[in-house]
Amino acid sequence: MNETMVCAVGNVATQPVYRDLANGASARFRLAVTARYWDREKSAWTDGHTNFFTVWANRALATNVGASLSVGDPVIVQGRLKVRTEVREGQSWTSADIDAVAIGHDLSRGTSAFRRPNREGDTTASPRPEPNWEMQPESRSLDISQQQPEPVGVT
Repeated sequence: MNETMVCAVGNVATQPVYRDLANGASARFRLAVTARYWDREKSAWTDGHTNFFTVWANRALATNVGASLSVGDPVIVQGRLKVRTEVREGQSWTSADIDAVAIGHDLSRGTSAFRRPNREGDTTASPRPEPNWEMQPESRSLDISQQQPEPVGVT
């Protein structure tokens, strides 16, 4: 199947609307994507034209969008581009929608904390403690007597 996959970087322009439907959860929001360019005359970055997309999310992605995104959040959206043209009251309207596959905060413009959603009915999962990735200062340098000798290669 030929589909146009896009990756759009922008800001959440409207509060996500979450709906729990018979065939699964659905969420939508507007994404504002503004081009920026270097203006040599002003020696400064300048905002260009802003494109608006309606982003649609379904099932688990919709649930997580409803719990994670707010107006103004910088996000990256990957999904299928769908351009629609319709006639309303005698005027032709064109809109661009993105059927999202993945949505995430843009970490080049801020920080985010990832949390896995709790599964309903899952009582066996207990929170795991964060591993200690730093080594204790005394364990970094082993005493020579504690080190194992390296095997000698015979040729």
